[in-house]
Amino acid sequence: MALTQMQIIQSLGEAMGWFERELNWGVPATELRHLCGRIGELYAALITNGQMATEVNQKGYDVVSSNGERISVKTTAMSGTSGHISFNARTIGDLDRVIILRINTEEMQIETLLDASVSEAIGLMAAERDGKRDLALSKLIRPAIRPIEVGTVKEVSFEGYTVRELETGTIQVELAGRPILPVKPALRRLAMHLNIALINTNGNALNTRSLGSLVIRSITQLNAT
Repeated sequence: MALTQMQIIQSLGEAMGWFERELNWGVPATELRHLCGRIGELYAALITNGQMATEVNQKGYDVVSSNGERISVKTTAMSGTSGHISFNARTIGDLDRVIILRINTEEMQIETLLDASVSEAIGLMAAERDGKRDLALSKLIRPAIRPIEVGTVKEVSFEGYTVRELETGTIQVELAGRPILPVKPALRRLAMHLNIALINTNGNALNTRSLGSLVIRSITQLNAT
């Protein structure tokens, strides 16, 4: 049965919520492959205004776009540039489009690593081996050649720390002028010092952006007194 766009949005939200709960229970993201795949297919169906295939791995594709494109959707939670995505060499010729997504578990958001025609995707893949065509993540994740200047929406200082929110929603933290990476542990330390809860009303740990916004708000209020 075809899903309405509203049903796809609701299902995607529920799947992301379940994924976040599993992470909070200590399950490694790489062990949640089935859930990652479901999230990716729902997301691809949403952005293409399409529908998921009626059968699992139907002729190698997962989603049919509103234009009738047969799309293979691959979703990973791996960070960094190591690893690869595998495709079935026997069915790849039945595709029109390839979408590769990554779930950023730090920000709890979906990132598009590749959205291309099947011919473009094949051009990035290694030669067939054991019935598979592999596409290295290193070919999809590259550092920006020219850094893009992003404006700062909010910036606060507290006991040597500087916390800022960029126009993109990204949170940055510096200590004595030096960037801190990863950001979340530093935000947690600040939150505990400021008596900010680390979980939301549903009992899930706050992601980086939500926690950063609360820290900025708390420091702003503190500096105003």
